[in-house]
This record gives sequence, structure tokens and C-alpha cells, in this order.
Amino acid sequence: MAPRVLISDSLSPTAVDIFKARGCEVMFEPSLGKDKDKLLSMIGEFDGLAIRSATKATPKLIEAASNLKVIGRAGIGVDNVDIPAATARGIIVMNTPFGNSITTAEHAIAMMFACARQIPAADASTQAGKWEKSKFMGVEVTGKTLGLIGCGNIGSIVADRAIGLRMKVVAYDPFLTPERAIELGVEKVELDALFERADFITLHVPKTDKTANILSAEAIKAMKPGVRIINCARGGLVDEAALREGLDSGHVAGAAMDVFAEEPATENVLFGAPNLVCTPHLGASTTEAQENVALQVAEQMADYLTTGAVTNALNSPSISAEEAPRIKPYVALAEYLGSFAGQLTETAIEGVTIEYAGEVADMNTKALSSAALAGLLRPLLSTVNVVSAPAMAKDRGIALEETKRGQEGAYETYMRLTVKTERQTRSIAGTVFADGKPRLIQIKGIDMEGSFGPNMLYVTNHDKPGFIGRLGSVLGESGINIATFNLGRAAKGDDAIALVEVDEPVGETVIGAIQSLEGVVQAKRLSF
Repeated sequence: MAPRVLISDSLSPTAVDIFKARGCEVMFEPSLGKDKDKLLSMIGEFDGLAIRSATKATPKLIEAASNLKVIGRAGIGVDNVDIPAATARGIIVMNTPFGNSITTAEHAIAMMFACARQIPAADASTQAGKWEKSKFMGVEVTGKTLGLIGCGNIGSIVADRAIGLRMKVVAYDPFLTPERAIELGVEKVELDALFERADFITLHVPKTDKTANILSAEAIKAMKPGVRIINCARGGLVDEAALREGLDSGHVAGAAMDVFAEEPATENVLFGAPNLVCTPHLGASTTEAQENVALQVAEQMADYLTTGAVTNALNSPSISAEEAPRIKPYVALAEYLGSFAGQLTETAIEGVTIEYAGEVADMNTKALSSAALAGLLRPLLSTVNVVSAPAMAKDRGIALEETKRGQEGAYETYMRLTVKTERQTRSIAGTVFADGKPRLIQIKGIDMEGSFGPNMLYVTNHDKPGFIGRLGSVLGESGINIATFNLGRAAKGDDAIALVEVDEPVGETVIGAIQSLEGVVQAKRLSF
């Protein structure tokens, strides 16, 4: 029986043709995403769901999707898909991360010009029969400083266009290395320096816990008077009430917004503000981009449904159906090792080395390395997946090196991930035991064994008597139960590591209390 695919949002007819050519049955209902009840009643009949942004793949919809195997998002953002719920049901979630990069970058540049020259307001005034030439005094972009928040795929394209306009470009991106910055022709700066210097600020980051309201009230106050702000990335990156206050006071000379915290934005605190340009999430709205993402999502979904191939998946590595049973636990190990390092990394990554020893060296190490990079980058780039991770790492000047060797040491096979940053080099090694579960076997050259859990503490300290008791007391007094407690040290009285799995998340107050304990060097919360 041919796989059945439902297209519930407006998608190019190209997608329908591709699905049919690959042997899939297709129902094209481009307005169905707005009819939640009807979609809910129908979804159980389909193996694949192709969407854009109108359809909301909620836990309720996913629960009703008894036969669904894959959700394909034509575009990069997956805010409308509950990925944990899909993962729990074994549903692959795919996106098309590179299909609309140029289109979005061009829209950001267009919005910058519209804001700089007050084009929408001047157009409305002129078409109303007025001739208010002196009212719409603009500014040139030539010679001005553009501040990029995020210099990955889209941000680097914006930088290239801005440099062509003879702008000075400064960029804030924790993953951007000095070498990559030189290659792009931008100056890497910290966020506070960007605020002080930028005449225009444009955002090119996903919305994560770390980037939500990155342009807060405090940030806007720290900006150069007369700054102009452009957001064609994601709603929720800008404190909209604070931006309105900045526009009203004149501290912010103008703003151009393509995305909003709540969409559709039929009402918003920004509406009516002076020198505000707004568009209804048009960043990817060009004929070329729509064709690109439609073609990509249809090909990816059809390949998965007919051959089992996984491409651009946000919750599954890209591996063939034949090798999946053997490689699957090692893919999990690679992503865990990457996530472990990524959650501890706070400065720009310069290089990554992955060592494969024993049996794992004969596997598809490309998929394993991609999984490790995805885990490493995901704490800051929530939309990264195992396919896009290598390209995103390359965009940020992160060099990847793989080494392979035969069996060495006490373990028949293992992987070691070494991450070099601006400040230090950190290595983490792990293996897969006979039960198929990934395990840590070494951290920073210190032998220790531990598992990966949803709520963990990583503590480095000086090896002194009484430390374990003091740490246990802090957790106990905070009502936190210890599930596992793993220790390792370089030598007696030297550096030591405690890796603790607990039953519930640890708050900042507890982290602060641990950090203040005698002998503690670092205390971090980890989650896998």
C-alpha cells in the first residue's frame, strides 16, 4: 500500500508532483491547518504530514496521528511542532534549513533600507495626495555600523550584502571564531560593545532560552542613541514593550519587524509607533524560496516513507535503514558527548576532534560526527540537526577532525570528543555497553564511569577531605534526591570531578550554593 501524505498548508504544487512521482498518495488541503477539528479527525489516516506555519502539530494532534511516521516543515522554524511529543510517538520531524536563507537575508536588507528612509510612511503620505518632502528625512547606510546578532548561515549573507553597501559590520556570535570573522570581513565583538557601536542592529538567531528577549529593556537602553533595529528572525527575541518605549522616546530612531512574539499579529504594542515598519512574516516569501522548500520537504519525506532514508531530521540522525540497528546506540553516544561538551562551553569553539577506536571506527563515522556536532551546537542553536550541523560548524569556522584506530586500552570500542575553545581544551570519552546504553568513561583525562540522565550536576573541585559530604548536604537540605553519584580524580589532592544524577531539576539557587562550597571550581547543570 502506498504511503499517504497530507499537505495541510499552502505549499507549491511542485511538492504534490514530487510525492506522486515517488509513489506516494497525496491529499492537498492547503487551508486545513486552520481547521483544527477537521484536521484532528483526519490525521489518523496519513503516514506523512507536510506543513508550513499555519498548521500546529500539538501533542493532541500528534496523539491522534496513529499512523503518522513523519512531519515535514517546509522552512527552518519548527515552533509550531511539538518535537518532544513527536519523538515520544516515534515520528520523525524534518525541516528545510537552507531553502530560504538568501530570501530571508535579502528581506532583512530591504527592511533596513525601508527603516532608514521611512519608505512605507512616505509612500502612504504621497498616495494620500500629500507632498511632505521635508517630513521624511532619512539616513544613509554607507559608512554606518551594522551590528549582527548571529553570524551563521543567514547572518553571514547579510554581512556580505552590507559590506557591499560599504557598511562596517560587527558581529556577536559565541560560535564565531576570529579566523571565520576575518574570512567574512566582520569584526567579532561582545554584545555590550555591539550595542555601543551599532547604528543598525539586525537579528539572525533562533529563539532559545538564551536568546529570548536578547534585546531587553536594559539592552535597548545600552544601545547607541538613534539606533535602528531590524528583526526578520524570530518573534520573542525583542522585548516589544521596551522597543515601543524606545521608539516613543526617540532613543530608538526606527525599527523594522517581520516577526512578532504572538502571530498572527493582529494587535501589538508596537503598532502605531513612530518610524516603525512591519511586514507579516515575509522573510521566506519569495517564489524562489517557496519552490526550494517545497521541493526539499517533499523529496525528504518521500525518501523516508519509501526507503527509510532520514534527511534534515531534528529528532533523528541521518542514517540508512540497513545500518540503523547497529549504529543507533553509537549515534546516541555521539550526541550525548557533544551535548555534554556544548553545555559546558561558553566561548567560541575553534576545533573539534573525534577519535574512534575499535568497532565504532568501522561504522558510518560521518553520521556519528554529525550527531556529535549537533549535540555540541544545540545549546545555542536549537534548530540545528545532524544534517545541518556540519555546515553550521563550517560557517562558524569550527574545524572538524576525525581519527580512527584499532582497539586500545580497557574498552573494546570507544569514542573521544575533544573540543578546543578560545580558553581551553576539554575531552570527553564514552562507549556503549552490552546493554546498548551509552556510558561516559573519561572526562578531561580523568577516568570515571557514568550514565547520561535528564537532570545532572557536573562539579569540578580540588580533591580535599569532606567535599562529598558538603555537596551531599547541600542537595539534601534542598530536598534533592541523588540517583547516581560518580567520582573521579587526576591524583590524590589534585583536580577531581563529581557527576551526579538527581531526580529533579536543580535551580540556580542550589547551583550557587554548590559553587560557594570550599574547593569548588565549577558547578553546572546538565540535561540529556
